[in-house]
Order: sequence, then C-alpha cells, then structure tokens
Amino acid sequence: MVRPLLLPVAVGCLVAAVIWGRSAMHLNRAWRRITEGAAGSVSADLARSTYRKELHTTLLYGMAAVALGLASVSKDLWFDIPAYLLFVPIALTLIYGHRFQDEARLAEERTKLERRAEEVLSQTELAPRRWAARLAPEELPIFEGYEVGHVYEAGTGLMAGDFYDFFPVGPRRLAAVIGDVSGHGIEPSITAFQVKYLLRVFLRQFRDPAQALEELNATLSTQGRAEEFVSVCIVVFDRLANSLRHASAGHPAAWLWHDGEVRPLRATGPLLTLDPRANFISREIELTAGDLVLMYTDGLAEARSGEQLFGEDRIAAAVRRDPGVEAQVLTKSLLQAAREFSSGPLRDDVAILAIRRT
Repeated sequence: MVRPLLLPVAVGCLVAAVIWGRSAMHLNRAWRRITEGAAGSVSADLARSTYRKELHTTLLYGMAAVALGLASVSKDLWFDIPAYLLFVPIALTLIYGHRFQDEARLAEERTKLERRAEEVLSQTELAPRRWAARLAPEELPIFEGYEVGHVYEAGTGLMAGDFYDFFPVGPRRLAAVIGDVSGHGIEPSITAFQVKYLLRVFLRQFRDPAQALEELNATLSTQGRAEEFVSVCIVVFDRLANSLRHASAGHPAAWLWHDGEVRPLRATGPLLTLDPRANFISREIELTAGDLVLMYTDGLAEARSGEQLFGEDRIAAAVRRDPGVEAQVLTKSLLQAAREFSSGPLRDDVAILAIRRT
C-alpha cells in the first residue's frame, strides 16, 4: 500500500543529508589543512573526529531518505527492504561509537594538557615581572618631609638581581636601600629577595647600618654560594636630628647634593660574601632642606657605547646641572640618558633611587 506520509519525512532526511554532507566536506578540507601544518595536534584530532562523525550522520540521513522515499510510494512489501538499510548506519554507530567516544575523551585530555602547558608558559613569562615587582616595586611609601623618585628597567636577563627599598626602621628613622646580586637568572633573584628582607630585619635590630651589613654578610656567607657577590648601599635618615648615616658594601658611589656641591658616598666595606668576617664602617652627615641622595645600580654607570661607559661623572653631572629637579624626574631622565647613550639595549638591570629632604 501507498504511504504518502513517509514522503515528506524522506525529503526532510534528504535535505538533512545534504546539509551534513556539505558540513563534512568543509571539515574534511579543514582537517587536511591542519594535518599539513600540525599533524598529531589536538586541533587535527578534533577536526578528524568531527569530520568522521558528520560523515556518519550524512550517511544515516541519506540512507533514511532513500529508504523512506521508496517505502512511501511502494505497494510491494519488497520495497520496504531499503528501510532495513537503516540498520547499516545503526550498526556502524554500535561498532564505532566507542571509538568516537574514545577520540572525544582523548581530545579532551589533550586539550587539558595543552591548557596546562599554556598556563605554565604564562607563569614562566609572568614570574620575572612578579619578582621585579617585589624587588623593585612601582610604588614606595610616602613619608612627610621626604620626596622619593625611583625607576627600574630589566636588562636582557630573564630574572632581576637588582632591588631597592625605602621603609621605617624606628619611630624617627627611615632606611633607603639599593643593591645588586651578580649574575642573571632565578638564583641571583632569590638571593636578592633574601637580602632585601633580611635588611628590613637587621636595620631594625641595629641602629648602625654598618652593623646590619656585618650581620647580613655573616648570614649570606653561611649559604656557601661563593659565586654570588652582593653589593648594597644603605642610607638611614634621622628625621629628628636631620642627618643621614651611610654604609656601603662594595656598591657604586651614591651621590649627595649638599651645601651647593655634589659629593660621592663611596663604599665603606667590601662586597658581601667575599669575607665572612669583613668589617664595615658608617659615616654620618648633616642634612638641610633640599639635600638630595641619588643611589643606583651598576647597570646605569656601565651603559656602553662602543668601548665608552656612561660612567659616574655623567651621573654626578646630571645632579649638578639641576639639583632642584623633582626626584622622580631625575631618575627617569637619568635612565633615558643612559638609553640614548647606549649603542644598543641596556644589557644589565638598572635601578635608580633618589630621595630629597624637603
């Protein structure tokens, strides 16, 4: 008997088969392009799996269209046989369904692995910036009577070994610290982190910065890292006595603008870790309103143009040229001057800290 109601169903299946078939063709081309450039990748596996599933769906709808179309116009029960052809894609589903599911699970697992790898890479890229933010923060505390300027620029190394700090060490005293750990990479960066926060402890424990350096030197020397040398410059400001006390462990000379002239505050002891029993001394200087202390790491003085160094004289000249300039403007202009002087990118980390007694 004729079954006309099956005809629109058959037409619908045919349309669906065409739609899924065209989609499968697009996916097949995409899969081949992906395979050419990244065979074995998650994207290729997903494209192949999706293509196979849509090809299977196309076959299912095509067979259903043929079977239902013949059955809708047939009076002979033999024409119902095509309808039984639907068992072919059904059987394929039963046979290969687990493979489709396995491919989907595998693609999901690979996607998770790729996402974890991307997170690791992201953390690897982010870690140096986070370390630098701890060692040379963009913001420093503000204290009444003092103007602070600071700037930091990483060199070609991945991790920073330079650091600076400005913090209270008593009811009336403030400590400015700048330092540099030799080398590049994670180990010098960790040492710089230790030095910075050990100094916060020792400078509160000892009034004299030279004593703090001796304690720090003894502590670092026990770690057995003979290849790491640490330079540190400390200036402790006494807010009541209007004076500063300075001590330096092998660090480049800081510059003090006082009484209309620029004078160096040179090292008062050797680099840290050279000698666990090394002695350090400190010097005290009176301060007046407008006095400025400029501290920096050797990446600034050692900016190079050919065989010529930027040098201490240019740094002192920048202070002498405009001693009343804002502290932040001074640090930024010095960094810019070193960039312009250098024949290429600055290879070493540069940290600059300027503090003015207002």
